[in-house]
Amino acid sequence: MAGELREALKSAAERIAKYVEDVAEMTVETRYVEMGVASFDDAKVAARTVVKLDGDSQTVVPMHASDVKLEVDSGLFEVHQQNVQAAIEYRAKMMNALLGVLRGGGGSLPG
Repeated sequence: MAGELREALKSAAERIAKYVEDVAEMTVETRYVEMGVASFDDAKVAARTVVKLDGDSQTVVPMHASDVKLEVDSGLFEVHQQNVQAAIEYRAKMMNALLGVLRGGGGSLPG
């Protein structure tokens, strides 16, 4: 019985550690592919955002040259921002589920 409890606690601790590791840094990439020229496997990164648990973030945005300066590719950037927002919301749900489990609220972790 003590061995079973120890294994259950060990398994739960490993699972919680994995979730904490997964939410510590979140990377969102928006990729593109030129239809008829390349396959989806050849998609290239067009925008990337990294958000860390402490709130630090880094974003690389798609730009194109105009006559005078570089300009953000607004359509692609908008799609990327939607992807980032969806990832942030999912991470918040995972964190709330993790906190519920740790508090003994009977919640369960996804996956």
